[in-house]
Amino acid sequence: MSSMVPHDLEVEEEEEEEEEDDEIVRQEKESCNPTEVRMSQIVMPCHCNHRQELSVGQLLKWMDSTACLSAERHAGSPCVTASMDDIDFEHTISVGQVVNIQAKVNRAFNTSMEVGIQVSCEDLFQDRHWRVCHAFATFVTQRTNTGQKVTLRPIAPQTHKEKVEYSIAAERRRVRMVHDDIIKDLLSSGSIQRGYNAVQAEKTKVESVELVLPPHANHQVNTFGGQIMAWMVNVAMIAASRLCQAHPTLRTIDMFTFRGPSKVGDRLLLRAIVNNAFKSSLEVGVRAEAYQEEGPNRHINSAFMTFEVLDKSGKPCALPRIRPEPVKCSVLSGCCPRKYIISCKQSEAPLSVPWDPRNQVYLSYNNVSALKMLAAKKSWRLSTEKDQVCLYTLEQKSMLSIRVEKVVDVPAATAFALLAELSNRTLWDTHYKECELIQRVDEDDFIYRVVTPSKEEILQDFILLTSVRKPCSPGDPYVIALRSVTLPTHPPFEKCNRGEVLCAGFTILETENKKSLIRYYNQASPEVLPYISNDVAGLSSSFYHTFCACSEYLIQHKLHPTAEADQQQTLETPSPTKTLQSTQL
Repeated sequence: MSSMVPHDLEVEEEEEEEEEDDEIVRQEKESCNPTEVRMSQIVMPCHCNHRQELSVGQLLKWMDSTACLSAERHAGSPCVTASMDDIDFEHTISVGQVVNIQAKVNRAFNTSMEVGIQVSCEDLFQDRHWRVCHAFATFVTQRTNTGQKVTLRPIAPQTHKEKVEYSIAAERRRVRMVHDDIIKDLLSSGSIQRGYNAVQAEKTKVESVELVLPPHANHQVNTFGGQIMAWMVNVAMIAASRLCQAHPTLRTIDMFTFRGPSKVGDRLLLRAIVNNAFKSSLEVGVRAEAYQEEGPNRHINSAFMTFEVLDKSGKPCALPRIRPEPVKCSVLSGCCPRKYIISCKQSEAPLSVPWDPRNQVYLSYNNVSALKMLAAKKSWRLSTEKDQVCLYTLEQKSMLSIRVEKVVDVPAATAFALLAELSNRTLWDTHYKECELIQRVDEDDFIYRVVTPSKEEILQDFILLTSVRKPCSPGDPYVIALRSVTLPTHPPFEKCNRGEVLCAGFTILETENKKSLIRYYNQASPEVLPYISNDVAGLSSSFYHTFCACSEYLIQHKLHPTAEADQQQTLETPSPTKTLQSTQL
């Protein structure tokens, strides 16, 4: 289709997209977020390691301090660090360079808030700037003198980027809430790799005690969260060095979760051990406990850190194998696939990701956040409009996406209940020939097998993870996100082509007079590209007729109150396997 477009028009469209991106950047620079706090620090030798590079522990202190100031600016009251999400360090920082840290509150919930942190480096002599890392920290408010909780006022995002972060913050919050359960599952189900020539994990074990003194405390007389994180990085670095017998470079940090407070006078017991070694990286598990002269140890924090060893040319070196034993001292990593799912770029992700119950929360996060990020794109262009059904297209980096939308005279909650049950789609979408519920993961996530006809009259099927989300707060849309996964129990059939969906689904927003703005999104995979290209070229009206059929279905069923109850009961009733009757219009 693009070959039919004149070259001058293509150049003009690219220039318009660049101008639009520049306008977004300009608006964000001009906006003034009242919660934003900036810190700039010049790196001195006292901040560095033996290689004259900024210590990660020192950087974490600065990041935590900046984020805390931002949180307290919004709350108007003392705040403490609850957690720090995964951090990927893209570059190191050398002596004499300047560290610029920017922190601002992305979203406030009831008594907690998410703070986004951006870290960049500046070379004063070469006038160069580059990004070092970004992170998301959660802060909670301290109780008042009377013991009451401080309720936070909501955040009103202004720029495009702030609106995207605001929307996805709710999904990141879900990940944090189940993080502990996932780690416990990894502890109980991790498999141990044995090797005769492998290094025993016990040889990498590190144990260190730190006395919390007044300089280690924050302005609330509690142990500074950044200081605890810095101590944890220190023991992890020693454990990693014992395995590789070199000076490793810290690349990523798994989520820091503070499980309890610490104060001046506490002794902090820090333990670290290498959990596993891969081809060119290794993972270290760290645990921090606090205790007084009397009384039991209190679990303060745990984290997983990934290190690399670089040669003189900056390339990763091969690492010796590890023999983890005993099991109680080692947490074998199930984090590598999780980190791949949650942090890889969308363009680098495979269309179908293997389904693993241990990674379900991260697959679900990726599913919902990908749809929200697609919906937040600013370069959508109206392609066709008929009877208030609008078709928009978005073309970026050889990826074609479509958005179909219409206002329907149905309450948003009712539309969500009807559309969230994917088996109902056979009643109005002729592209859905069959729909089978394979697994009910939980109350918000389901796995379906969908069979559709193709252009060549050959059936094709999809294994789809369906993640449904109700609004986290007023003004948020209902979300129904779809993406392909693979299941060993459901391999491709010989007489049925296996299709894949990268990102698709609905957003449903309540409008005036109890109506709903329903939007359907789909990123074009090879299986759906013929349908999309035909519609965009004006040769077909399948999207129009399908969306009209969807609207009619919703309007018909809103008059039957029992229909919504039936759909809700279907969602709430556990059913590991259920074959649903397919119906064609």
